[in-house]
Amino acid sequence: MNREVRVRFAPSPTGALHIGGVRTALYNYLFAKKMGGKFLLRIEDTDQTRFVSGAEEYIQKSLEWLGISPEESPWNPGECGPYRQSERKPMYMQYALDLVEKGHAYYAFDTSEELDAMRERLTAARVVSPQYNSITRTQMKNSLTLPEDEVKERLASGDPYVIRIKIPRKEEVRLNDMIRGWVMVHSNTLDDKVLMKSDGMPTYHLANIVDDHLMGITHVIRGEEWLPSAPLHVLLYKYFGWEDTMPQFAHLPLLLKPDGNGKLSKRDADKHGFPIFPMDWTDPNSGDKASGFKEEGYLPDAFLNFLAFLGWNPGDHREIFSLDELVEAFSIDRIGKSGTKFDINKAKWYNEQYLRNKSDDVLARFLMADVEKEGLSVDPDKAAQISAIMKERATFPSDLWKEGKFMLIAPTSFDDNVASKKWNNDAVTVLTTYREKLANFEEALTPESAKALLEKSAEENEIKFGKVMQAVRLAITGVGAGPDLMAVFSILGKEELMSRISFALDTLKIQE
Repeated sequence: MNREVRVRFAPSPTGALHIGGVRTALYNYLFAKKMGGKFLLRIEDTDQTRFVSGAEEYIQKSLEWLGISPEESPWNPGECGPYRQSERKPMYMQYALDLVEKGHAYYAFDTSEELDAMRERLTAARVVSPQYNSITRTQMKNSLTLPEDEVKERLASGDPYVIRIKIPRKEEVRLNDMIRGWVMVHSNTLDDKVLMKSDGMPTYHLANIVDDHLMGITHVIRGEEWLPSAPLHVLLYKYFGWEDTMPQFAHLPLLLKPDGNGKLSKRDADKHGFPIFPMDWTDPNSGDKASGFKEEGYLPDAFLNFLAFLGWNPGDHREIFSLDELVEAFSIDRIGKSGTKFDINKAKWYNEQYLRNKSDDVLARFLMADVEKEGLSVDPDKAAQISAIMKERATFPSDLWKEGKFMLIAPTSFDDNVASKKWNNDAVTVLTTYREKLANFEEALTPESAKALLEKSAEENEIKFGKVMQAVRLAITGVGAGPDLMAVFSILGKEELMSRISFALDTLKIQE
């Protein structure tokens, strides 16, 4: 192929962008960048009855958050616009009429009642899938069965009609899918799809082919759910005379439920307690709210890395890829044919890896923002120190505050379970001695000096250091587990340590 590679992501503005759609956008982006081509976005809004206000803006913001914005789109138009199908409406009829003129499409005047009657007749005759096809069209009210003068009269008088493709009988339709190999379908399994609706709007099938041709699309990378429509699209390219420039097709595998049984849906996500949209979404009609990966605390680079592996793999053991590294490694032939189970724990694992690889200063900004929301303050250096010892225990940026707030707010209560087992005379003795040594310690407290003083306090009282460690942690943090305790002591400083020890000694009671 000597043409510039041009791919498109073509969502419908019918609500929030499903994670499967985000993956499709990502794969299109990666392929375009790998091939030195362009990534386009086209809004497919031919079905105006399903249009949802705010959906297009949501799509734009979601892709911007992930850093995979298209080079051409409704909000960044190029030379092939408009990029909303509703704005391209005047051009589609001429292409439909061209097919009628060539004998590859026809006018159909059937009413909804007549269509229902046809389906009922076929159902009564035990036809499994009643269709308007090469057989049934001969019994319906269309330009193939009506006299030519009656057809002209109906058109002139403004009778409602649709334009349907004329599927040939007994013809094999073939396409070579980049993921699935050769796909062959017999035309007698296809129905005469509507190309132009009675309201003058094209259906997806016509608009999709016309737009891809006019926009110079070279590869169509889309979900597996469109595979049954691909033979129809191949026929349309043939009938228009565009076979030489027909794009290559790649139909992506489904995203499956966590148990692998069926396609992943919002209901499944709600049931298992994880998001299915990239960002928070509020339905403007119902007011229903759905959480997004962004607001749940997923980092965009971690989320992209996770998404890339839902159906694709690099062929080796590597799992962590920056966006640039994904572009370099990506290839269509490494995408699998079978569906991929959605594993939210793997998404969390990716987030943890990316979080730990962030610098302490970057993490400090996350922590400081959460601290500020609580009406508190912390200086950047201390926030970085807290982040450094908490990031190994964090899955989301918010965990830095949730799990590390004890370093900014002294405990006012203590874990009863730990206290009942570990708070004893030895703990009281060691902490009393430790408080005295801290009072006389004049240097800046480091993890090493904090530990040395504590070990000495235990040794002087002939108490094993390890026996009182959990009780010491309880006194300072209020709980029995957490990050490196001596690092915590160093961050708190001796004055805060002494204050917390005094409170614990006054509050905790030894249980006999």
